[in-house]
Amino acid sequence: MSFEVDIDKTVTSARRSFRLRVQFRTSARRSVIFGPSGAGKSLTLQALAGLLAPDSGRIAFDGEPLFDKAAGIDIPARQRGFGYLFQDYALFPRLNVRQNIAFGLQTGWRNPAAQVGGDAVERWLQAFELGEVASQRPAELSGGQRQRTALARALVHSPRALLLDEPFSALDPELRDRMRAELDELLQRIDIPVVMITHDPEDLAWFGDEALYLRDGAITVAPPAPERRVSTRLRAI
Repeated sequence: MSFEVDIDKTVTSARRSFRLRVQFRTSARRSVIFGPSGAGKSLTLQALAGLLAPDSGRIAFDGEPLFDKAAGIDIPARQRGFGYLFQDYALFPRLNVRQNIAFGLQTGWRNPAAQVGGDAVERWLQAFELGEVASQRPAELSGGQRQRTALARALVHSPRALLLDEPFSALDPELRDRMRAELDELLQRIDIPVVMITHDPEDLAWFGDEALYLRDGAITVAPPAPERRVSTRLRAI
């Protein structure tokens, strides 16, 4: 499976105008879009997910067009079949763990019942060792438990790809290493394509089967960095 991206988007605010002009093609199981804050990483991931419509261009997954401005194609986010992990996890504070996970299966806006079940929900509660906190709300959870809850919600509908927005930035440094190892093990088990965005070289070292360096809204070839401990394939498209 592969992502093909060739998009152009200009975002204007009162302070500045920013142009995103991203072109890349990747068939790696784990692709990392790496770059500094303000480079356009989140905008790129939102465009893949269907949360942001480019001004022009095309996005395809496994040969299927998801967005094509010229052809008038813009598949809604929910129909793209991707799991999305937000940087701050975006858990619903008034829903418990079980309800937050089940929300990924919702077709309407009514909250799931407090004791909602089902094979998919139970599977991820067990897989992420969340059974004991299933009735607790996000404020009562540790940082790692919140991340696992958000991941479970992203995976509960069996997505065909997983999009990760700075998945470790909300964690303290000691917890980051443990959660990287846990996510690495999980990704090996579920074996679905992943696109991660990050500014942290440690994330790139763990998950960068293919690295795409984003700077000033465009993909470039990244210079070698001493903190990268694994080889990555860098490519400008």
